Amino acid sequence: MTPLTRLKRYLRSVSGLDALIAVREALQAQQDGLRHAVAARQQEMKKIETLTVPLKGDYYARPARPSMQEYWSRHNVTAHRRFASAEESAEYLDLRNSLYPGYIELMPVAGFDDKVILDYGCGPGNDLVGFSIYSRPRHLIGVDISPPSLEEARERLALHGATAELIHVPYGTYELPIETGSVDYVHCSGVLMYLEDPVRLLREFRRVLRPDGVVRLMVYNYDSIWLHLYVAYVVQLENGLYTDREVREAFSRTTDGEDCPLVQVWNRAEIGAMAAEAGFDARWLGAAVSLWELHILPKRYRAAMDPRLRPESRKFLLELRLDQDGLPVWRGRRAGIDGCYELRPKA
Repeated sequence: MTPLTRLKRYLRSVSGLDALIAVREALQAQQDGLRHAVAARQQEMKKIETLTVPLKGDYYARPARPSMQEYWSRHNVTAHRRFASAEESAEYLDLRNSLYPGYIELMPVAGFDDKVILDYGCGPGNDLVGFSIYSRPRHLIGVDISPPSLEEARERLALHGATAELIHVPYGTYELPIETGSVDYVHCSGVLMYLEDPVRLLREFRRVLRPDGVVRLMVYNYDSIWLHLYVAYVVQLENGLYTDREVREAFSRTTDGEDCPLVQVWNRAEIGAMAAEAGFDARWLGAAVSLWELHILPKRYRAAMDPRLRPESRKFLLELRLDQDGLPVWRGRRAGIDGCYELRPKA
């Protein structure tokens, strides 16, 4: 018997006043139920709005965790999307770059005609496609730890009538089957921070690079809205996740998905020291600011008023300014997650 049927039977058995009271109570109960449902949904949406991915905060209690190769074979930058045409593929390339204003100017794929290009950590081929569209490389090489991503890169390049030498290297293998001094340009975007020994990879770049060659890196930037506002405030204070961890560790656990085994974040001095150890001079190019950082930027004053916020992060947020393009800068440098550097071999 439905609740409505029970109510009708009851109304037939009571006086008019009792019936009105019963109706009012039933409507009130219905309103209360709706109110609770709306409140629960609003709370759920609040979490969706403030977290880039769903997080549980239980990483260290999990009995099993994926390897780096397993993780990046499951989660690549295209989410294993298959493209139906070259036009669709090119549109996605533009979309991806638009999510990080300034990125393509700092990590260009144009202007490399007749060059030997190594895209280390090429994944499913986003930047390989960019080089094939906007440059005329003499030879294009893509290296990655994920066999599925390399196969997707091969399929995507074929849509553009392009090819590349695609090389699989297991995670933790730093030696490359590439001739010494044979590469003009190494493009390494969003890879170095996942390695246990990043200096060792930089030394391998130094080996394969020509004496006048260039490396460009994109790595996660410590001096960013992502670390000081998203991780230090939204993740740790608003959502109460990994509050017992230092901010770099909380960054590692929450930036590329909770299951990602290792994610490091560096400032300019740290990159300069690693580059020098590997035989390079490093030059800061700038940082690309993610749209997500711009989305949460209005929270910065609320975060700064929270007495629980790390003093370093509060100082960072209060020193932010906007440049002529409306993008946030800290001490004259854009305060984005994607820190970009140019490395040249030491004389």
